[in-house]
Amino acid sequence: QVQLVESGGGLVQAGGSLRLSCAASGTFSSINNMGWYRRAPGKQRELVATISFGGSTNYLDSVKGRFTISRDNAKNTVALQMNSLKPEDTAVYYCYMYARRTGDRVGFDYWGQGTQVTVSS
Repeated sequence: QVQLVESGGGLVQAGGSLRLSCAASGTFSSINNMGWYRRAPGKQRELVATISFGGSTNYLDSVKGRFTISRDNAKNTVALQMNSLKPEDTAVYYCYMYARRTGDRVGFDYWGQGTQVTVSS
């Protein structure tokens, strides 16, 4: 069974920082992209950042220069360092990965349960 367990959300004032972490449990043949999505109240889910197995990254324009995604392939973890947080960053943040479990022929998308990030003005 695959699980993505997130941690690190919370309440912070504007300009502050938070670090989100996500650990994947299970046995995998490969984990390709890992990343973070978010959903703010009344808005659609949006991609915040992704990182490939090789370390290539992509970011939502509004978070470029403020957020940094990283991963540890040996530990199957991904993290999101969020600096200079703004009230508009308030959302539930979801960890994501595309992975193929040992013994499976194809890969699947997997999601964490979400962690709340609230930025007060």
